[in-house]
Amino acid sequence: MSDPKFSDADRAHMTRALALAANGLYTTTPNPRVGCVIVRAGEVIGEGWHERAGAPHAEINALAHAKAQGRDARGATLYSTLEPCNHVGRTGPCAEAIIAAGVARVVAAMADPNTEAEGGAARMRAARIDVDVGLCEAEARELNVGFVARVTRGRPWVRLKAAASLDGRTALESGESQWITGEAARADGHHFRARACAILTGIGTVRRDDPQLTVRAVATKRQPRRIVVDRDAETPASARVLTDGDAWMVTTGRRNPQWPAGTDVLSFPDADGRIDLAALMRELASRGINELHVEAGGKLNGALFAAALVDEVVVYLAPCLIGDPARGIAEWRTGLAKLSDRIPLSIVDVARVGDDLRILARVRREV
Repeated sequence: MSDPKFSDADRAHMTRALALAANGLYTTTPNPRVGCVIVRAGEVIGEGWHERAGAPHAEINALAHAKAQGRDARGATLYSTLEPCNHVGRTGPCAEAIIAAGVARVVAAMADPNTEAEGGAARMRAARIDVDVGLCEAEARELNVGFVARVTRGRPWVRLKAAASLDGRTALESGESQWITGEAARADGHHFRARACAILTGIGTVRRDDPQLTVRAVATKRQPRRIVVDRDAETPASARVLTDGDAWMVTTGRRNPQWPAGTDVLSFPDADGRIDLAALMRELASRGINELHVEAGGKLNGALFAAALVDEVVVYLAPCLIGDPARGIAEWRTGLAKLSDRIPLSIVDVARVGDDLRILARVRREV
């Protein structure tokens, strides 16, 4: 049931604001993706979106756009996909600028989940601006699923990507995997890389495939951080993931002296001498990682599932069968004792990409 306090015009303008916010899909990290539309007397007088951290927020850009056109925002309605902020960071509080501009009404898709920035709605209401929150909230949250995850639960949104045959095999027993899926599917996967803050893999994948873990099939000015789980610091200095000395290596304490200068080593040993993946996720959140894209082998994938750290799965299925013995998407240290222990997923989307199928699914969690 639609909310009666929002009109069809409100929904149309918020839909436009969401489209503007999507312009920052690959650029805003670690900040949220936000769009803004300003309307006066039924006419759009200003638009803007947040482009990157440190740059003006969407509301400031929209107000500047209106001013540049000689349009007065006094008495206007401002639509923002996120509650305007109320704190001083690299930029000033948007709520203050909106008050100063004389805006009469603000419609926000969702409240700001970040406790450091919240309070904009209350501040604007105190200045006698009408503020309504909750229009197209689901869409706004979906656009910022990683940001919301980081600021509310203290760990990134973890998206695990795999390419497999129709019977779920990701590689031959020998490790050969290039290429199971077609070129179109491989290019499509770069969109998920591009929107992520970081890409995670394991030492096994580095040894076997020597991946670059960079975005190549999508135009972007920002490359995600590359992270390798390598508990014994065995990644060779010649590995392509280390070529610019900007990777984060996750070990149990050791640093490989041959690694390039600038290579950051994160140490998270658990009681069994393995990597404490939950502690790693907390650290990544503290470093501003919203969305973590995983392209790894079965062992690391299995460990992430076992630790209940995977939120979403993107699987590209090729129209072929490989059979056994071959490698699967995830390996458990011990097999499931009963079928009811399986990990339940909810299918979000199924699409054809070239000759392959892309399945987007989310892990169902008990509430």
